[in-house]
Order: sequence, then C-alpha cells, then structure tokens
Amino acid sequence: MIDKRAICLALAALVALSACGGDADLQRQKALERRNAEQEISDESIFDLFRHRGDVNRQVAVNRFLWQASLDTLSFLPLEAADPFSGLIVTDWGSLNGGAYRVTVYISDPSLDARALKVAAYRQQGGRAVPVGVAENKALEDAILTRARQMRIAVAGQ
Repeated sequence: MIDKRAICLALAALVALSACGGDADLQRQKALERRNAEQEISDESIFDLFRHRGDVNRQVAVNRFLWQASLDTLSFLPLEAADPFSGLIVTDWGSLNGGAYRVTVYISDPSLDARALKVAAYRQQGGRAVPVGVAENKALEDAILTRARQMRIAVAGQ
C-alpha cells in the first residue's frame, strides 16, 4: 500500500505547484489586453493619413477660378504639390528665360478676390532659393487674377 510519507510528499508537491500557478483569470485578462494592443497597432498604417474621415459632401474652401487659373498660369513649371482643400500649390524648379524659378501659391478664400491670393516666387542664385522682387510677384498675381476673371466671364456667358 501507499506509504504515509508518499502521500505527504504528493500533497506538499501539489500545494507548491498550486502556489506557482497564480490567478488564471488575471493571466487571461493580461493576455487579452496584450493581444488587443497589438491588434490596434497593426491596424494603423501610413495610408490612414489619406483616408477620408469627415463629411463626404465637404466643399473645397478655395475659389475654383483662382485655383484653375493658378494651375494654368504656372503650367510651364513642373507641379510638385497641389492641395485644393488647403488651397496650396507648389511648383518644382523650372526654367524660364534662362533662369530657374519656383513658385508657391496660397488661395485662402472662396471668393474671387485679390486678397484671397498669395504668391511667393523664388529664383535660383548660387544654388540657393532667393525671393524675386515685389514687381515680379505682383505681375504673377495679376496674371492669375486676369485668367480667373476670364474663366468666370466665360462660364457666366454660357
């Protein structure tokens, strides 16, 4: 038969092992929290920046004539970025009359107004971007505004 000592040894081992086990519910809860945290991280990606999360009927807050006229007027320069929601158009360096130029246009308002248009043009000099003069910026703004007015008149005449 089983010895009294063997039973005591088995009970002592059982008590020792049960003390090491801990709370199973607590362990399951921690494992579930870890898994959920890993799932949240893996669900995010760089493309989340480009997903539309707002109202699908959102209106563009810039004047469409100023926007199109800016793109038309600057079509001789390579386009680097254009965001109709913020009203920002950025060109890359392009050549005109033997010089390299870059232009940034900011349309801040939905009205067809000179105050809604900001133009910053730069020329390359010694490997650096140098702002062009006020007269050159003003001439570029005037060209964009003139083209925008022509487009509006053409649409109104239809």
